[in-house]
Amino acid sequence: MVTEARETENLIGSDKVEGTAVYGADGTKVGSIERVMIDKLSGKVSYAVLSFGGFLGIGDDHYPLPWQSLTYDTSLSGYVTGITQAQLQNAPKYSNDNSWNWSDPDRTRAVNDYYGAGI
Repeated sequence: MVTEARETENLIGSDKVEGTAVYGADGTKVGSIERVMIDKLSGKVSYAVLSFGGFLGIGDDHYPLPWQSLTYDTSLSGYVTGITQAQLQNAPKYSNDNSWNWSDPDRTRAVNDYYGAGI
């Protein structure tokens, strides 16, 4: 298999992560990664924003997922998370880019609590 310069055995460019499918605990596709949020100081990816719902990207809801809640599955060529589509319905979300305050510690805590992530 030939890999592109922006992907190696262990590294992948953020532009290749964006759009990658995310599958739930039951193997059903629950959405795709819209973007990743990187901690400025540590350089580590903190969250993946999952896009779900809507039609052709219009009306999608956006779900911040703690990065460590995702595992890459080479057989699916996508990420797997431990939640189902039904559980995602009650997860913290926002409807457009301007309605989520990433600086709000209560929102961060709500996301981490929902997914049981100790970030």
